[in-house]
Amino acid sequence: MARYSGPLLLRESASALCAARDAGHSQWIGSLDLGRTQDTALLHADGWTWRGHRYRYPPPLKDRSICHWDGDGFAPVARFAGSLIKLVPTHWGAPTFEIDGIKMLPTAKVSPFEDARAKVALIQPRGKIVLDTCGGLGYFAACCLQAGAARVDSFEKNESVLWLRTLNPWSPDADDPATGGRLQLRHADVAQAITAMGDASVDTILHDPPRFGIAGELYAQVFYDQLARVLRRGGKLFHYTGSPNKLTSGRDVPREVARRLEKSGFTARLALDGVLATRR
Repeated sequence: MARYSGPLLLRESASALCAARDAGHSQWIGSLDLGRTQDTALLHADGWTWRGHRYRYPPPLKDRSICHWDGDGFAPVARFAGSLIKLVPTHWGAPTFEIDGIKMLPTAKVSPFEDARAKVALIQPRGKIVLDTCGGLGYFAACCLQAGAARVDSFEKNESVLWLRTLNPWSPDADDPATGGRLQLRHADVAQAITAMGDASVDTILHDPPRFGIAGELYAQVFYDQLARVLRRGGKLFHYTGSPNKLTSGRDVPREVARRLEKSGFTARLALDGVLATRR
C-alpha cells in the first residue's frame, strides 16, 4: 500500500488553522503530522497550502478523531470491514488504534511508542533477527530498528490495520530506503505462517496479540510450542498480556500464560504488563 503524505488534522489543529484565517493571518505554524514535525501552512480566503498542495478548510472536527485528505475533503482515518477500525489521537503525539471501540495500545500513563520502547529493551534486539508476531501500528518494529536489530520479520493479518499504518507517520515504512530492507512486513496470519518458519530461525520474539476473546489461538499451547520451535536456545520472548478479567473474575492471565510457556520449553517471569521468557 502506498504511504499517505498529506496533512493529518485533529480537532484542535483544525480549529487553530481556521482561527488563524479568521484573525487575518497569512500563515499558521503547527504540526500536521501528529507531532512529528512543526510546519507552516499558507492561508488564503478560500483554502490553505501545505507543502505545495492546496486544501479546503475543514468543518469542525469531532474529538478523538484523526482526519486525512481523501481528495474531496477531510475524512476520519477509520474503516469498517466487519469491525470498525480507527486511528485515535493521544496527547503524546503517537496515536493508538481501536477495534470496535476497544483500545489496542496502552496510552494512559505513557506514549504507546515509549511503551513499545520499554518492552523492546527487554529483549535486547541489537544485531538480532526479531519475530514480531502481531505488527499492529509497527511501534515494536520501529523501536527494534532504532535499537539496531539486524532484521525484523513482522506479521499483520488485518488489512485495515495495514491501511492505518500507511496514514500514521509514527509507523515504520518497510519500503523506506532508510531501513535498509531490515523490516519485512507480511500481510499474513502468524498462527499459520509460523509453521513454515525454520527451527531456531529467529533470535528473539515480540508477541503482542489481541485480547484472548478475539484471538484465542495466539494464546494456545500449540502456538507457544511453535514459538519455542522457531526461537534459538537462550533467545528471549516478551509476551504482552495486560490483566484482563482480573477484577471481574479473578483470572490471572499473565500467570496462566507463564505456565503455558514453561510447558513449551521457556523459563518465564512476569515483567511490565506481560511475561518475559527465555528459551531453555
